[in-house]
Amino acid sequence: MTTTIQSWVEEIRSGNLRAIARAITAVENRAPDSHALLKALFPYSGNARLLGLTGSPGAGKSTLVDALAREFRKQDKTIGIVAVDPTSPFTGGAILGDRIRMQAHHADPGIYIRSMATRGSLGGLASTTADVATVLDASGRDLVMIETVGVGQDEVDIVRLADITLVILVPGMGDDVQSIKAGIMEIADIFIINKADREGAERVEREIRNMQSLAPRPDNWVPPVVKTVASDGTGVADLARAIEEYGAFLQSSELGRKRRIENWRTRLLEMLRDEVLHRVVHEYMNGESASRYATEVAEHKRDPYTLVEEIVASIAK
Repeated sequence: MTTTIQSWVEEIRSGNLRAIARAITAVENRAPDSHALLKALFPYSGNARLLGLTGSPGAGKSTLVDALAREFRKQDKTIGIVAVDPTSPFTGGAILGDRIRMQAHHADPGIYIRSMATRGSLGGLASTTADVATVLDASGRDLVMIETVGVGQDEVDIVRLADITLVILVPGMGDDVQSIKAGIMEIADIFIINKADREGAERVEREIRNMQSLAPRPDNWVPPVVKTVASDGTGVADLARAIEEYGAFLQSSELGRKRRIENWRTRLLEMLRDEVLHRVVHEYMNGESASRYATEVAEHKRDPYTLVEEIVASIAK
């Protein structure tokens, strides 16, 4: 480890907000020193509880994250918040709606908030969200809350990152549970019916209960249904207790360890795929080579299957 990286790591571990911000920017931009930094930080990660909050657009995710952070701060817990926003079509950066909603915490050093742009990634997360979570984890945060961009049926990447996944629903959105149960409903450890003061909240709860009776989980956990009105704090304390209860269940059942192993199995494959792809593109599919190969295939001078086999064989050597 170079002296520069070592001092950077020490600053991050001490909670220096500027150092944390620089680290996250480096990770997001895949800066040359980001890889070495992540390797140095990794041994200090693994202590924070990762909460994933997901749901459809308009479910009140940001407001709920804001209220939940306030509740956990009452317990003197330090918090990192990663809010994944849509990408600006003009700058390529995050549209900072989440940061604006949470600006009341700007003077609290116990809460660090970072907005991330999806940058074209699907699944509700950005491609570097997991690495950003590692930085916040290594900085000593007790909780890292990851709010996905508004998602629908199958954007469920959060379940492969979070220790606890919270699915947020609201009354009055079309067919409610029936319209989205095929994907996102299956990943919930806790269901939240936000804006529960609206008409239809009881119907949403009934639909969730009916779905649970038809498809019990193999770990025998029955995800609780918590009603909240995040805008005024109603039910947020109940939600915090439900999170603690499920955290205790994970520890008592060894399920948390098994989940992290499975999550890392998936993530390692993704990291390997990204690294191999990066090397292939750099060595074999640079601008000139890519144009030549594409021309040869387009003119049927060679087939793409043999071409790919040849490139893979070259890598193996």
